Amino acid sequence: MTVDQKIGQACLKGTSSRSKGLSDELKNEVRKGLVGAILNLTEPNLVFEIQKIAVEESPNHIPLLFGRDVIHGYKTIFPIPLGLAASWDMELVEKTSKIAANESYSRCINWTYAPMVDISRDARWGRIAESPGEDPLLASRLGVAYIKGFQGDDPSVAGQILACAKHFAAYGAAEGGRDYNTVSMSESLLRNVYLKPFEAAAKSGAATFMTSFNDLNGVPASGNSFLLKKILREEWKYDGFVVSDWNSVIEMIPHGFAADEKDAALKSASAGLDMEMTSLSYAHHLKTLIAEKKISEKQLDEMVRNILRIKFRAGIFENPYFKDREKFSLLTADALQTAKNAATKSCVLLKNENQILPLKSNQKIAVIGPLADAPREQLGTWTFDGNKEDSQTPLKALQNSFGQNNILYAPGLSNSRSLSEEGFSAAVAQAKKSDIILFFAGEEAILSGEAHSRANINLPGLQENLIAELQKTGKPIVLVVMAGRPITLGAVLPKVNAVLMAWHPGTMAGPAISELLQGIANPSGKLPITWPKEVGQIPIYYNHPNTGRPADPKTFVAIQDIPVEAWQSSLGNNSHYLDAGYEPQFPFGFGLSYTNFSYENLKIEKAVLKNNDKLNVSALITNTGNTTGTETVQLYVRDITGSIVRPVRELKDFIQIELKPKESRTVQFSIPVSDLAFYNDKMELKTEPGDFKVWIASHAENGLEGDFKIE
Repeated sequence: MTVDQKIGQACLKGTSSRSKGLSDELKNEVRKGLVGAILNLTEPNLVFEIQKIAVEESPNHIPLLFGRDVIHGYKTIFPIPLGLAASWDMELVEKTSKIAANESYSRCINWTYAPMVDISRDARWGRIAESPGEDPLLASRLGVAYIKGFQGDDPSVAGQILACAKHFAAYGAAEGGRDYNTVSMSESLLRNVYLKPFEAAAKSGAATFMTSFNDLNGVPASGNSFLLKKILREEWKYDGFVVSDWNSVIEMIPHGFAADEKDAALKSASAGLDMEMTSLSYAHHLKTLIAEKKISEKQLDEMVRNILRIKFRAGIFENPYFKDREKFSLLTADALQTAKNAATKSCVLLKNENQILPLKSNQKIAVIGPLADAPREQLGTWTFDGNKEDSQTPLKALQNSFGQNNILYAPGLSNSRSLSEEGFSAAVAQAKKSDIILFFAGEEAILSGEAHSRANINLPGLQENLIAELQKTGKPIVLVVMAGRPITLGAVLPKVNAVLMAWHPGTMAGPAISELLQGIANPSGKLPITWPKEVGQIPIYYNHPNTGRPADPKTFVAIQDIPVEAWQSSLGNNSHYLDAGYEPQFPFGFGLSYTNFSYENLKIEKAVLKNNDKLNVSALITNTGNTTGTETVQLYVRDITGSIVRPVRELKDFIQIELKPKESRTVQFSIPVSDLAFYNDKMELKTEPGDFKVWIASHAENGLEGDFKIE
């Protein structure tokens, strides 16, 4: 290969997600061997046309990769990733990504830019919708499940596509929750929390990695040799290839890290970035940089070797034209059933006052709110190929279940952001004729996702005002929230009797939510992120370190508890907000059911452990109610004293069980002591001796508590 042809393999070219057609310029570049992959081309006839040019007319006959953002489904849209994370069901997640792979392959896509495994502790960040949440263990398992579903055991098998773990790294910690923003954190925090899901992705065989837009401690990720060389290649021995995010190489110029396009190419190539997405700094400058001996041809060879290795692994030399793609259909019965199951298992019941849910079959139901019949909005963010015509909405599903005459519909607001009260009177009139109100609230799809951060995460528009008017009718209100993030509900919670968090649930939102509200299905979702009372608590997360004055309910001082003209003193105060306190609205791992589960009889096999031992701990879980239910039993550990401060709790394992009424089961956990290791201030991964606490719990703020020691 010539230098130009090698550089071509490092160029990912294409157009926006809405563009159609192939330009003569792109065809000629492929003909000359100057393109390695194509972005956002989803018409099979066009894929075949340009692939034929690559295979038959380019100098080295190297096939192209065809990439597309397939984040939570292609045509069959599943819940947003944050919603799927709430299922805590890895088999389900794997199945959703396998269906997404099959559908994508049928349309000549062989590379997706998923999964996103960015840890996020900030609900203001728009891309939290794509995130697995705040916990590194849950995120790691989710990432591995996605990758296994996309790639299978062999990504060259028809129907499988290449995965891409993104965004490397720490993108979810962007300052203030503002997208693309700076990230500053200690290396120990980076390693102990934010890198863990990426390491799991690398070791599970993710074919590609994508760099993030942010800088990390002053160095943009697309030019960060610490991330791309030291961590990814040297420590993790990763042998896939690394692609930039959209234009992120040349965006190092406004970052102030690169002087110009040529300098950006030099810094990215030197750092270990193999392929550049859409921007052209490699195409324009790598050859000159090699001639000037600022980059060696050996470096370029290594970049191309990484790319070609994955192309061979993907089988595209033997199968450049998507053989057997016709075997895979869109929106199959199995795909839609899986989408319904995923939406059902993702919903989290947050409140159910006096067991107002499930609904009763003879009730007249007022269906109100801007998200009740919004087929596009329920699909959520980053769904380029999903069609609203395929969506089944909650309104339609409820009408099918209860009959048109028993469903009284009035949206009240035309969309989630509406500032018009024009529809209020009609909504109130319908509410007065009903026995119960179902209010479908939340955000439109475009209000979360990339570049859609929010400083205020209340219900937008006049939704709170409409709920206040409906409360005056005296009818009970069930709030169903469809959104891409946790929504602060402080002003709303006292006004409603039940809350079901549905996230953006995808194509089959309607049947899933309808069956949950009726009790045909029992809610089992658990929060993958701590839910704040108000935005001023953010960042808020369960696995935080203690302080020298940790919050304590015995000494907590609220704003109304302070006497007027009180003597200036901090005695008795601790780490909290006077107005918001110190507890979240709902803790990580929380989720109600239509039944209840009791936890008892904690047993720890050995109270003193050595480094090569396992922590074996068990508890008896009983369904004390009258309905079959699924419970996600969670294991948490705390290292009491460490060489650096340790989190108050860390999730170390979880097991999902289904129990019939009055059924009991002993749940046993067994984790190696090595799983309790952490990176200390010298960046040594060690399990330190000392005292530990352990909990078997239903969420991060409760549980059966025990003690053990490591010698």
